[in-house]
Order: sequence, then structure tokens, then C-alpha cells
Amino acid sequence: MAKEEMKLVANNKKAYHDYFIEETYEAGMVLHGTEVKSLRLGKCSIKEAFIRIENGEIYIYGMHVSPYEKGNIFNKDPLRTRKLLLHKQQIRKLAGSSSEKGYTVVPLKVYFSNGRAKIEVGLAKGKKLYDKRQDIAKKDQKREAEKELKMKLRV
Repeated sequence: MAKEEMKLVANNKKAYHDYFIEETYEAGMVLHGTEVKSLRLGKCSIKEAFIRIENGEIYIYGMHVSPYEKGNIFNKDPLRTRKLLLHKQQIRKLAGSSSEKGYTVVPLKVYFSNGRAKIEVGLAKGKKLYDKRQDIAKKDQKREAEKELKMKLRV
């Protein structure tokens, strides 16, 4: 059996900070040739991107794929709306869940899996301010513990 290869292109750290990710789905993307080449060079950003479900189809808005340098007339608009490829049942489930109060669908990462561009989308519930503070406090505690451990190992 072939080893599955995954090359990360873009990661949305802000989504993990602002939301509780409850479920994740792997989706394909409808891309043009020069966009794929640009993605392979790692020129993609999903920080400002968001996902909408319209007429039983799922789209990503605001995903920035830089124009390919050697693409000249074949380059597309860097911020164009792109269709995502999911099974109809998954789209219906996401649509039903995202219509509930506090839930949304967010892009998490863009990567290549076995040579195909994929995007990981997550069903997310918004965090309150106190939840974010707790996460920051946990990170600080973990960082301090690691720092102390390093100091003990040096001595």
C-alpha cells in the first residue's frame, strides 16, 4: 500500500484561536492550472477566508492564491470564489449544523494529498472571551513548565 504524502500549503491558526472545532472534513477544490502551480509554490492565504453553503453547493470566499509568475494571461483573480467538492450528504449535514446558533464552517488548512489540492474545513462553534483567556493561560503554563524542565536539564 502506498504511503500517503501530505504537503501543507496554508494553515489557519486564527480559526483554532477563535473557535472550538467540532468536526473536520476533507474537501477538494475546483482550481485552474496556474492556481495549482501557485499552490505548489506555497503562495496561498486562508486567514481572511470564509465558507458559505448556497443552493446545495459549498464555496470558499476570500482565499487568496497569488498569481503564478509565469502564468501571464492564464492567471485568474487571486480572490475569486472557489467551489469546494464534498459529498452531498456531507454538505447537507454542514448546512443543517451551521444553521444552528453559534455554529459556522471555517477553512482550517490547505494541503496536497497524493498530488491533489485539498482543503480541510471544520464545523466550528465560536469561543467566548473567557474561553480564549483560558486557552492563553494553559499555553503560558505549558511554556513555563517546558522552560523549567530545560533549566533542570542544563544543571
